[in-house]
Amino acid sequence: MAVKIRLKRVGTTKKALWRVVVADSRMPRDGRFIEEVGTYDPMKDPAVVSLNADRVRYWVSKGAKPSETVQNLMKTKGL
Repeated sequence: MAVKIRLKRVGTTKKALWRVVVADSRMPRDGRFIEEVGTYDPMKDPAVVSLNADRVRYWVSKGAKPSETVQNLMKTKGL
């Protein structure tokens, strides 16, 4: 099973809020996931990123691959 750390869209039209989730790569973007590890709100100024650093490190150590966007968010948080 290929596990990815990626974004899941929630919120309404034109008011996007994203959850950072760990999911099987075969599942749809907004479908079933294994665990929620953070949130990303680009609508605020500046954008608000909150990540559970311990859980992100745990999943990366188990072989989960972060998406490009999540990787950039991790860099901004210093992970």
